[in-house]
Amino acid sequence: LTGNEPLTILPLTSEMEEAAVKAHYKVCDRLKLEKKQRRMCRRDPGVAETLMEAISMSALECQYQFRFERWNCTLEGRYRASLLKRGFKETAFLYAISSAGLTHAMAKACSAGRMERCTCDEAPDLENRETWQWGGCGDNLKYSNKFVKEFLGRKPNKDLRARVDFHNNLVGMKVIKAGVETTCKCHGVSGSCTVRTCWRQLSPFHEIGKQLKQKYETSLKVGSTTNEATGEGDISPPKKSIPGHSDQIPRTTDLVYIDDSPSFCLMSRYSPGTSGRKCYKDKNCDSICCGRGHNTQSRVVTRPCQCQVRWCCYVECKQCTQREEVYTCKD
Repeated sequence: LTGNEPLTILPLTSEMEEAAVKAHYKVCDRLKLEKKQRRMCRRDPGVAETLMEAISMSALECQYQFRFERWNCTLEGRYRASLLKRGFKETAFLYAISSAGLTHAMAKACSAGRMERCTCDEAPDLENRETWQWGGCGDNLKYSNKFVKEFLGRKPNKDLRARVDFHNNLVGMKVIKAGVETTCKCHGVSGSCTVRTCWRQLSPFHEIGKQLKQKYETSLKVGSTTNEATGEGDISPPKKSIPGHSDQIPRTTDLVYIDDSPSFCLMSRYSPGTSGRKCYKDKNCDSICCGRGHNTQSRVVTRPCQCQVRWCCYVECKQCTQREEVYTCKD
């Protein structure tokens, strides 16, 4: 066996194969992709599932990272579409977390055997000493990067907004690449490590989200200039100096944006506002409630407590009742 054979327990009939193809075609169509993206989605049954996983993973991570902020990554209904039409720093984060999510999910899908066109990472560039042997199943970042770059399209020449989106997509991919670690396991008599099996793993996606949130905090506002040598547009600091903004030229690892963000305090096309939002006293109520103040409610809650592990094999807990206060922003 080469390791590339499909692991099929029962032979698939032509009817079953046709039904499976139709099912993943439907998912690709439901995602409302561009023509080229839809073609890429359809050519491998594992892509549709991976795209769905990446979208969900990216949205959940965005909501986790912004859970204490005025904008808490509300993406329901019109809010997402309205945000994506503008070049806010929140939009920059959405593009970066989305490309990172797809890169991460695709690399994991390859190593998990869910794709037909890729498998484990063979890592030919891994330092390979005489006492080491390549083994395990590494996350296939090489295939994932190639797929995502093709899926997201080439670098645009002139349109500033398109160049900014492309730049932020690449930032997400670079954070994934920077977080790759080599993991090794020892083999040998009494753990003597005469032979080591090594493979490459991606950082947990929570760590990726944390790093991108830090880049969001230090994101740079940019404008557009034309490269006189090539005639192509370049991203540069804005021509007019803006108070509180650096004039430094953005690096390839910086998130960039072109429009100042709204306050997100009141309901608008970009967010539902913060009226009624839960906040944490002495932590973020003043910021989230935008100076409107907050309401305080007292409630009684019952939670498991004083838990002990019993042999064998369950956890036994008491039920403790306590009163707690809940704070919500005023209208």
